[in-house]
Amino acid sequence: MKRIGFFAIVGRPNVGKSTLLNQILGEKIAIVSSKPQTTRHRILGIETRGEDQFVFLDTPGIFQAKNSLGDYMVKTANSAITDADAAILVADAGFPAGETERRILQSLKRAEIPAVLALNKVDLYRREKIAETIASYAEIHPFEAVVPISAKKGKYVEELMAECAKLLREDDWIFEEDMITDQTKRTLASEIIREKVLRTIDREVPHGIAVVIEEFREEESITHIRAEIFCEKASHKGILVGKNGETLKRIGSYARDDLEKLLGMQVYLNLWVKVKENWRDSQRVVTDFGYRNE
Repeated sequence: MKRIGFFAIVGRPNVGKSTLLNQILGEKIAIVSSKPQTTRHRILGIETRGEDQFVFLDTPGIFQAKNSLGDYMVKTANSAITDADAAILVADAGFPAGETERRILQSLKRAEIPAVLALNKVDLYRREKIAETIASYAEIHPFEAVVPISAKKGKYVEELMAECAKLLREDDWIFEEDMITDQTKRTLASEIIREKVLRTIDREVPHGIAVVIEEFREEESITHIRAEIFCEKASHKGILVGKNGETLKRIGSYARDDLEKLLGMQVYLNLWVKVKENWRDSQRVVTDFGYRNE
């Protein structure tokens, strides 16, 4: 009998949700950086094993929204909870439940869905510290299971999958067996470019970056991609471009490497930087840039 389950991966920003999803799938479909609020969209990842199909909904970190983009991200995370059969709350193994985790758990209770607690980054803490964290969570929520993991190193991820398997329901699959995501190549391309900006620029600029694919044209042996990188201030544009265009060239080189691995062919990448002042505060521009709540 085939089984399926939808799992919302939730938690505060920069706790390792996307790293966990990539580790489970064995493929990079969610961008990762050390910057908080890297994930902006709901990212669907599919792992099919034998008769079981796990559908994961990677979500933006939940935080106190301060602009239209933030509103979109928080709504996206909350809607994933209502669409899921169960949730995986990813939290830092070295810290007790905070206000953000408590709000998420309240949402899970309202949705009446079971939850597994994945305490991440266990390789950074002593067992006594992890035990204290487990105790703090046990006091506030009846989790189906608690699994300490290291998403980055892949430690105990299979134990987490075994606990998720217990929450699957008997039903037909929704996706084909070899499908791992519903994201289009254009979306993946824009996210890869944004990731390289996040990893290259180490100032306040990354939070105000949006990438829009203006052209995506596949030929027999080469793909042509033209992308516009939007920032919020003219001074940010100077940082992104760099002296003699060196920073933008570096971003393009890093992105091209990943894009060629993704597409399996040569990529001609043409990047432009434009200024759209305070775009994160404009609901219209946020929507135009592809951040739409369905």
